[in-house]
Amino acid sequence: MSSIPSNSRWPARLDLLQSASGLALALFMWVHMFLVSSILISNDAMYAVAKLFEGYYVFGRSYPWLVSAAAAAILVLIMLHAALALRKFPQSTRQYQLFLGHKNRMHHPDTTLWWWQVVTGFLLFFLAPMHLFGMFSQPDQIGPYASSYRVYSTHWPLYLILLFAVELHGAIGLYRLAIKWLSFPTMPVPVMRKRLSLLKWGMSAFFIILGLCTLLAYYRLGSTLQDQPGERYHPVTQSQCPTNSEVLS
Repeated sequence: MSSIPSNSRWPARLDLLQSASGLALALFMWVHMFLVSSILISNDAMYAVAKLFEGYYVFGRSYPWLVSAAAAAILVLIMLHAALALRKFPQSTRQYQLFLGHKNRMHHPDTTLWWWQVVTGFLLFFLAPMHLFGMFSQPDQIGPYASSYRVYSTHWPLYLILLFAVELHGAIGLYRLAIKWLSFPTMPVPVMRKRLSLLKWGMSAFFIILGLCTLLAYYRLGSTLQDQPGERYHPVTQSQCPTNSEVLS
């Protein structure tokens, strides 16, 4: 028997916290994608983004520990969101069987989307901490050359799977948040669902294509550095003088 009274507000509060944490993570990932895709503009642009994360343009010098702090904060937020989401996962083999049977009989798009959110969320539970631990433990290894060599030498399969998992999970999550929390009084519900679904798939396609192009750019640059793994990028413009984290080899 549940220890939470039937009239308790805690389930609603936990739902709100889950929605807020999911929204924050989805928006962060979209911003993160735009920032890392700066490599498509130029090496200098990606270098400037790396220095931004290290606080160079605020403090006048780089502090890689800021990257570690940001990675730790995102990891804590992921853990919080995952813990809240697990409340709604099937808890036994029998419950999974019942859900899959229901999904296969109903063929309802939103039910299928929820299932894909469970699958991608399960993948992210393992893949995201792997990536974040690398950022936490080696915060000075971010830059056009360092990041590209890491992608080329070992990490590209992780980033490829992570790209699809995080973009699908985030887009589905935002779609479900819009359905749950937003109200469009002048729009019939079927029309609203269809338009939000089209927006969801459009955003997923956009960010996946952007991510694939970005990953390919890092991979191609990394392939030119295979004989010089400790090389660090030096900016072309004199106004962006290399700092300690970029000149260490």
